Amino acid sequence: MTTRVTQGMMNNQLLRNINSNLTRMNEGQNQLSTGRKINKPSDDPVGISFSLRYRSEGAANEQYKTNADAAVSWLDFTDTTLNQANTVMQRVRELAVQASNGTNPQSALDSIKKEIDQLTEQMVTIGNSQFNGKYVFNGQLTDKQPYTLATAESDQPDQGDIKFDIGVGVQVSANMSGDKIFGAAGASDNIFQVMKDFSAALGSGNQPAIGAVIGRLDSRNDAFLQARADVGARQNRIELAQSRLTDIGTNLQSMQSKAEDADIPGVITNLKTAENVYNASLSVGSKIISTSLVDFLR
Repeated sequence: MTTRVTQGMMNNQLLRNINSNLTRMNEGQNQLSTGRKINKPSDDPVGISFSLRYRSEGAANEQYKTNADAAVSWLDFTDTTLNQANTVMQRVRELAVQASNGTNPQSALDSIKKEIDQLTEQMVTIGNSQFNGKYVFNGQLTDKQPYTLATAESDQPDQGDIKFDIGVGVQVSANMSGDKIFGAAGASDNIFQVMKDFSAALGSGNQPAIGAVIGRLDSRNDAFLQARADVGARQNRIELAQSRLTDIGTNLQSMQSKAEDADIPGVITNLKTAENVYNASLSVGSKIISTSLVDFLR
């Protein structure tokens, strides 16, 4: 049994085809104007899942990069501060050697004492260094000053670590407690205690006590150098992580681009084809729809 094709059926089929051609042309125009082949989930359900994953991983990677930059800034400031502390310690040792030769009159020792007292104040200032309003040598208690001039030798800085996430499951500590730099409270090589004892020995002219300062300074200097080497090692590690994060970010952007971005030359070609098909369907349609009752009576 054959199906009778009516004029209404032809008109309806024509309108459906024209609408389909118009939809394809509209999709091409959207891709060309946005530069993206996925403008809504229905455009590519599989592709949109990859795109969202790349976007999520890219955002996390950017946060890791921000954390790494913050950690490097903190460590760079710490290293600069340690360099200042090293300059003070070297000067104190020079004065200790000068004062320990036994030929200095008391007036010379008094002059050295005055400089030591000034250097002590400078060392306490270094111990209270702040970065972005945070005390760098007081562990996690960055809002509290770790040292005071009167009691610096007995002050106990916080031991907590400030850690930054620089990768999936990767953390690095960016701070260093003052104990590792200046010595623990009560320790014989605590730099504040050493300088206080040195000042007292200079004031009293106690040569044996003055001579003992050099060994205590050398002990603190060895620990100081180890702490500074630790800071340098952390800096190198984070810089390597930064390079890796940059590579990962570039790779994610490339994969996201492949999943989302339209092939502009291909889109232009397809759009031109869709326009030609659409115009052709309109031309054919004008002939079909224009048929009237008079045409059937001929």
